Amino acid sequence: MARDKRQTPELDRDLVDLAPELRWREWMRRIEAVLFATASPVSRDDLGRVVGQGASIDLLIEDLAVDLEGRPYEVALVGAGWMLRTRAAYAPVIRAAADVGGQLLDLNEFDLAVLAAIAYYQPISRDGLKDVFGKEISRDLIGRLAERNLIGTGPREPRRGAPYTFVTTDAFLAAFGLESLRDLPDPEQMADAGLTAR
Repeated sequence: MARDKRQTPELDRDLVDLAPELRWREWMRRIEAVLFATASPVSRDDLGRVVGQGASIDLLIEDLAVDLEGRPYEVALVGAGWMLRTRAAYAPVIRAAADVGGQLLDLNEFDLAVLAAIAYYQPISRDGLKDVFGKEISRDLIGRLAERNLIGTGPREPRRGAPYTFVTTDAFLAAFGLESLRDLPDPEQMADAGLTAR
């Protein structure tokens, strides 16, 4: 029988030998360590594996966020999980001193427009994108967005030969600093500001 490698029997989750305030601090540090070590959002269930039974993940995250105030990184809710993210004010510093070339999105204006259309109209097929842009969207462009894990495949209509649809991913949310799709700018407000066509 295969064991889940994340289950570590020697991990003392409850820490009953510690005073309550030290126990709470250790749970916060464990959550911080997990978030620090991962590049993608970590779910509530996964974080629950490193803290005691009945410990409130939400309260631990809130306390960790307060503890990180004034630091160059913060806890961010992305989709259904949390991650550590460098504060935007430090982006120029990181670009100046670190090799982040592989992490850059490197998308042109049209790529971003297609990505925005997928975000706003998801799930949307290539035919739906053609309706939005008035021209065929290349498989190469869809492939580049999928390679960067910004989009994934969505549901298909329940009919034979139905086209694949596309949806955005948690990586999309993280890349654009969004907690959820509800944080996308309102299309009408963007048009009113002259940023997009009606």
